[in-house]
Amino acid sequence: MANQPGGLSNNFIAKQRARLEAMQRELLGSKEGTIARERQLQEERGSETHEFEDDAQRVEQHIANQALRNVNDHRIGDIRRALRKIEEGTYGLSDESGEPIPQARLEAMPEAILTVEEQSRREAGR
Repeated sequence: MANQPGGLSNNFIAKQRARLEAMQRELLGSKEGTIARERQLQEERGSETHEFEDDAQRVEQHIANQALRNVNDHRIGDIRRALRKIEEGTYGLSDESGEPIPQARLEAMPEAILTVEEQSRREAGR
C-alpha cells in the first residue's frame, strides 16, 4: 500500500505522525522544565552568601542549558516542518532536492527533512 511520496504507505505515515507529535510534546515539556528548574534554583539561592565559585558554576550551567535549548529548538523546528510535510503530502521528500528520504532514515529520525548527504553538507557549512 505505497501511495505516498517515496513509496511510503499511509500506515507508515500515520505512525510517523504519532511519533512526531509525541516527540514534540516531550521536547516542549523538557524545555519548560529546564527553564522552571533554573528559576527555582535562582529563587533558592537568593538568600545565600555570595560565592564567586558558585557564580562560575551558574554561568557554566546556564551555558549548558542554553546549548541544550538551542538543540531542542532546532529539533522542534524540524519536527514541526515534518508534521507540515505530512499535511502537505510531501513527507519523505527532501526539502532541498525533492529526492526521496530513505524509509530507514525516517524510522531512525522521523523529523528528517533532508537526505543524509544534504544534512551532512548543511552541518559542514555551519
